[in-house]
Amino acid sequence: MATNPKNKVSSSPRKQRKAYFQGPLHAKKRTMRAHVADDLMEKFDIWSVRVHKGDTVKIMRGGYAGHTAKVTHVDIKRRVIFIEKVTSVKSDGKETARPIHPSNVLVTKLDLTDPLRKMKLEGKAK
Repeated sequence: MATNPKNKVSSSPRKQRKAYFQGPLHAKKRTMRAHVADDLMEKFDIWSVRVHKGDTVKIMRGGYAGHTAKVTHVDIKRRVIFIEKVTSVKSDGKETARPIHPSNVLVTKLDLTDPLRKMKLEGKAK
């Protein structure tokens, strides 16, 4: 069967890739999620959360594995996050921020300065 009759989503790999790479930003931001630490999992009753600027994360994979710092920028269009002190040195000697995919990090502390985000998380914990 080519499509799912319930929601008309194609199972074609070509169309799946097209939807992933050319999708609208409101759909891309849903994929910007990362697992949360055990204490946050118990406190808010969640498995994963959308990564926001100001969250403290621990890198779990790659050359910077074990590094813990705050998120400085979230690029929804490229589906990457940038973390403090995670940089690459360019050939001319300049340092540039290194992009990290959100699936490779663990959120250890949430930035709850946004009242709507705080309300949503506390509402799920009830």
